Amino acid sequence: MDLLIYGLINSLILALVAVGFALVYGVSRLPNFAHGALYVLTGFVAWIFLNWLGLPYPVSLVLSLLITALVGGAIYQFILIRVRGMPVSEIIASFAIGLAILEFLRWAGFRGLTYTLPTLVGGTVNISWVPVDLQRIVIIGVGAGVVLILWLFTHHTKVGLGLRAIAQDERAALMLGIDSDLAAVIALALGSALAGLAAVVILPLGNITVKAGYDVLIFAIAVCICGGLGSWVGAVLAAFIIGYAQIITVHYIAPHFQLVVAMLAIIIILILRPSGLFGRQKELEERV
Repeated sequence: MDLLIYGLINSLILALVAVGFALVYGVSRLPNFAHGALYVLTGFVAWIFLNWLGLPYPVSLVLSLLITALVGGAIYQFILIRVRGMPVSEIIASFAIGLAILEFLRWAGFRGLTYTLPTLVGGTVNISWVPVDLQRIVIIGVGAGVVLILWLFTHHTKVGLGLRAIAQDERAALMLGIDSDLAAVIALALGSALAGLAAVVILPLGNITVKAGYDVLIFAIAVCICGGLGSWVGAVLAAFIIGYAQIITVHYIAPHFQLVVAMLAIIIILILRPSGLFGRQKELEERV
């Protein structure tokens, strides 16, 4: 039962971490390698608002999410728009931005394990005799809520339908008057906000560290590659597969093999199904 419960929690953590990356790539075909840096940036900004400026915790969280969304939109508007359509340059530029953010935080003195965010809800509950702290229950609720709201947003709002149109056929969407650059700005801002939302519900479980940005980026890429680049539904499914595989590995082997499981998942899926579980790209043999 503990494997079942904590596997669900770990899977939803991976889904929260990856869904923003998947959304950005699905809409704009931009691999946002600054995703992990935006995750960490949200945590440190919330910590600054809470501890240096003395703002209430809910206000600090909301402001940190808004700032992260603005940073994400600005990254596209001022930098990535100039290299869009050049895949290698997109990867290099976005990774350089993320690296700059993380190393700036390190240079500014945010080192060590002294930075933490308080839990949104304290206490523990027993689920089938398995103790689970309420913060992890919050993660389950937020993860399920994000998936539901994202589906409603992309299927039942004008902006969401415009993003889906760009994702399905950019040229046809352009002919219908949909601005692809504006859609990319919205996607980057929304994807960055989703990375920030993951941060504010996951980081209270531990410390805020610069290193977490690199780990989050690796997990997001692993989940998206396994699910199929461009498919956030596939990313959610892949999050459950990798999430349960990690918990089983931690239980029967060792905790430090979690990252190994993610890397193995990438290797296996690239060998067996290069386009991912729900990828819309052609299979390798069809392309060759």
